[in-house]
Amino acid sequence: MPKAIDSIDKLVGQNIRIFRMAKGVTQVRLGEELGVTFQQIQKYENGTNRVGSGRLAKIAKVLNVPLTKFFHDRTSGGESEGGRDSVSELLLSPYALRILKALNKISDQQTVSHLVNFTESLAKRQ
Repeated sequence: MPKAIDSIDKLVGQNIRIFRMAKGVTQVRLGEELGVTFQQIQKYENGTNRVGSGRLAKIAKVLNVPLTKFFHDRTSGGESEGGRDSVSELLLSPYALRILKALNKISDQQTVSHLVNFTESLAKRQ
């Protein structure tokens, strides 16, 4: 019988993925730093495989993130319009971090506002 995914394992895995992506580190590179395959990193990030304490400490060191940050839940407090429950889950969607980083580099707030409005109008058409 396959083991159920534990909520803590899922949270830790999501946070590994968020911090890895924020640092621009690929699953392959993180795996190489830890001496495991990128498939193993995928299993950690999905919460299907538990990350041992020693391995988690190495991940924290490679990503330059305090170990305790992997246990912080970034929930938004309610379900979002897209049906996702947390900021963490939103950040896991493809291109989310790239879009946020790009928007953050735009100094003209009116341009940012126009881009957000445009993106929201596209989303409503789906």
